[in-house]
Amino acid sequence: MDADLVALAEAHGVATRYENWQRLDTEVADESVIGVLGMLGVDASTPAAVERSLAEARRRAGDDRLPATIVLRAGADRELPAPAELTLEDGTTRSVDRLTGDLPLGWHRLRCRDQEVTLVVVPVELPEPPDTWGWMLQLYTLHSAGSWGMGDLGDLRDFVTGSAGAGMVVLNPLHAITPVAPVPASPYSPSSRRFANLLYLRIADTAEYQRADPDLQKRVDDLRPDTAELIDYNAVFRAKTAALELLWPLAGPVDLDRDPGLTDFARFCVLAEEHGADWREWPEELRRPDSPAVRELRGDRVGFHIWVQDLLEAQFQGVFREARDMPIGIVYDLAVAVEPSGADSWLLQDVLAMDARIGAPPDAFNQLGQEWGGVAWRPDRLVETGYAAYRDMLRRIFGYARGLRVDHVMGLWRLWWVPAGLGPAKGTYVHYDPEAMLGILALEASRAGAVVIGEDLGTVLPVVTEGLQRTNMLGSAVLWFTRDDDGGYRPSAGYPRNALASVSTHDLPTAAGFLAGEQVEVRAELGQLAGPVEQEWASWRKDRGQLLDRLRAEKLLPEDADPEAAVTAMHEFLARTPCRLVTASLHDVLLERRQPNLPGTFEEYPNWRIPLGRDLTEVVADPLFRKVAGILQSRSGSGGGSSSIA
Repeated sequence: MDADLVALAEAHGVATRYENWQRLDTEVADESVIGVLGMLGVDASTPAAVERSLAEARRRAGDDRLPATIVLRAGADRELPAPAELTLEDGTTRSVDRLTGDLPLGWHRLRCRDQEVTLVVVPVELPEPPDTWGWMLQLYTLHSAGSWGMGDLGDLRDFVTGSAGAGMVVLNPLHAITPVAPVPASPYSPSSRRFANLLYLRIADTAEYQRADPDLQKRVDDLRPDTAELIDYNAVFRAKTAALELLWPLAGPVDLDRDPGLTDFARFCVLAEEHGADWREWPEELRRPDSPAVRELRGDRVGFHIWVQDLLEAQFQGVFREARDMPIGIVYDLAVAVEPSGADSWLLQDVLAMDARIGAPPDAFNQLGQEWGGVAWRPDRLVETGYAAYRDMLRRIFGYARGLRVDHVMGLWRLWWVPAGLGPAKGTYVHYDPEAMLGILALEASRAGAVVIGEDLGTVLPVVTEGLQRTNMLGSAVLWFTRDDDGGYRPSAGYPRNALASVSTHDLPTAAGFLAGEQVEVRAELGQLAGPVEQEWASWRKDRGQLLDRLRAEKLLPEDADPEAAVTAMHEFLARTPCRLVTASLHDVLLERRQPNLPGTFEEYPNWRIPLGRDLTEVVADPLFRKVAGILQSRSGSGGGSSSIA
């Protein structure tokens, strides 16, 4: 690659080479680098353009102007090019010649010569999280006499009550959808990460339903869809939307000016209902949220969508009250990106890389690479805007969670961007400022009293693990993946301290499924195997044998154990690890064989649509559920909530 193009890419955080899954140095194609630079507003289309853009980058790097955002760790100092005026978050001002270590944590403004920049003082680390245990819950899979075709916030509240002394509940993402059918099944393809999904609302728990007359309540009740073999999200959406419209006349007045960000989201919902789910296909005058035509949009339907989010907020608060005695409580899952057609992409289009699609480079399981379809932050625009959109997202999430699991946490350091039309193998990494991304996350988590868990599975840079450890954020230790260098399963004593331990994840085989070879059988039926089926079965038998040998070596499993005894032993094994947090999945303790999501499939497999085989009352009364809870409870001695179901 031309030296000037390499230098230009480095100046903008775009990788020209990377280490692949085989640890081999891999050069990125010129067209990929040029395409990604173009998404960052950098012209590299010709040698002359590269020369001009590089000269501009060097000019900016050579002056003594401050960056638009300065992130400073508590206790650190920084020189300034001239005397400055500092306005603290509380409104007080002071004159400063340099930034010193006694500055309070928070979001401040700094005026230096002709510049005014954002100064964020962030904590060095979060408080150490408590040692506790909990449940990993795909909320949509629950069902009960009170829920409508899928798990909802009423089910979550009741599950917390019946969680058998758990200290936390780790959820799937509950991010907002665009309120237009068809709605996506995947919780990792959100319209907005800042607001909540109306499908999780418990209709009968709303104040409006409870004060409705019996005739109206019956009309609402008659809309309830039954629990089916597979979750029908569109049926749930249509039923709950119809019910909410019946109840809307009973709502009190809605203040459209109380929360401008929420009102903007409500405007998006109204426009999507009228013009379709993809804002990029709307009339030109509606494609920007700051256009006069959009700003003039007010009225009843905007109020309706604000009211729906207020109802969700009230039910989240009910869950938190139920979880108030848990050492941690509710842990939310943050999807790595948003849909390009959705609300956040419309509202935040100036700080998102709208033409890029994030994914992953080729690896052993996906030899053509992966394209996940979402759009992510532009690192340069985050700096220019003081990371305001990132801060706002975190604040809204921490408003209804006391923990955050960050999916693909390596994305705080770098993300694989794929230029449109090139295919996932032709992408490259774009680097972010981890001091800013991690520091701001730590600041907002500390203010909320929340823990942070990074999903750091797979091939992860050492700097990611080090950064999480340095800030007292936790990594992930999954039984299937935690191996020694020889490929065998690591002893329980060798697990990391700063981690959340689990048997599996939503993207991997369940415990019972693994023991039965379900993942081989299903992938063979769907044509998803990377090699011959005989080879896959042989690999599974070896892997299963190694796992059972590890459990026997720790004297947790007899030779003739059945699947239930093996699943029990897996959780006894996790209970022995030094990990701060240990979790059990309902899919594992209920001996469910089908995993929630089978990566690489779409319509071939019912991803995200498989309900649990038993209803909520049966779940919390299940003997193995109780047994595993007792094993994990005795490990930590932690508690929270009662052990009876409402």
